[in-house]
Amino acid sequence: MSLEGVKSKEVKDANKLPTTPTTTDAAAAAAPSKAPSTLAYYLKQPLTASFIAGGVAGAVSRTVVSPLERLKIIFQVQGPGNASYNGVGPALLKMWKEEGWRGLMRGNGTNCIRIVPYSAVQFSSYTVYKKWLTPESGEMDTYRRLLSGAMAGVTSVVATYPLDIVRTRLSIQSASFEALGKKEAKLPGMFTTMKNMYATEGGAIALYRGLGPTLAGVAPYVGINFATYETMRKALTPEGKENPSAIGKLLAGGVSGAVAQSITYPFDVLRRRFQVNTMSGIGYKYKGLGDAIRIIIRNEGAKGLYKGLLPNLLKVAPSIGSSFLSYEITRDLLTGLAGEI
Repeated sequence: MSLEGVKSKEVKDANKLPTTPTTTDAAAAAAPSKAPSTLAYYLKQPLTASFIAGGVAGAVSRTVVSPLERLKIIFQVQGPGNASYNGVGPALLKMWKEEGWRGLMRGNGTNCIRIVPYSAVQFSSYTVYKKWLTPESGEMDTYRRLLSGAMAGVTSVVATYPLDIVRTRLSIQSASFEALGKKEAKLPGMFTTMKNMYATEGGAIALYRGLGPTLAGVAPYVGINFATYETMRKALTPEGKENPSAIGKLLAGGVSGAVAQSITYPFDVLRRRFQVNTMSGIGYKYKGLGDAIRIIIRNEGAKGLYKGLLPNLLKVAPSIGSSFLSYEITRDLLTGLAGEI
């Protein structure tokens, strides 16, 4: 069922109700009303279902592409003159040889802890914002979808940003960058890293470093992602059917993710750079957003703003596709409106 399907189905069902009260109806009306209190009732509510399904979608999508996600971050923060990791294949092999399978999944636990609430907030807030912005006609145009997605992106980022910056630190602290020198024998975990950042990098503000470029990139990214998905989903739905096939949903998600990522990718690079800007030995120190763009282009060329784009695009199709598919399956199961999947 589409992201707008719940509302339209409720309207159709309402139109089927009998207009003349029956004896049973009269007896029910005379009886004292009792508010439903079962767990199933609350799980079936659109907002609750969207929240839970969004969390499931986030965990599934990130775990599927965890090695490429970590590799993308390493490429993004690797400064000029640092050639420790080159090429997707050789870099993945380097991680495997030096760190084993744990290296390929490094930071995924923290990423899932971050992405579950992030994705849950994003999908559920998108549902809320769409309801607010839906006109009386009930038809959402592209502009309203973009705006709903942008607001959902901002909401989810602000709610979970400290976990995102810690995930970035965990993803690169075991990477063998020559400039970082010898790695620690025992690497700190998520809460230790967060505590150290708070104590040594300026307090709570350290946990929100890079929030500006993150919001600048996430707002248009999420807006484009949702709007493109809705458009592709409609185009891939066979005539006479309410939903596309599972393959159609995966394809719609893959295309929407690739389009959104390609357009907003430089902001993602800037976000990662600022998140590690205070780490010693990383090779750069930026004073602000404008300074970062100027230095990156001067030292690395315009392609410096697209570092890590290839592994990122390689992970987009399975990541975004599986995210939307698992979201719709989980939400439809929870609401009891599962259609043809």
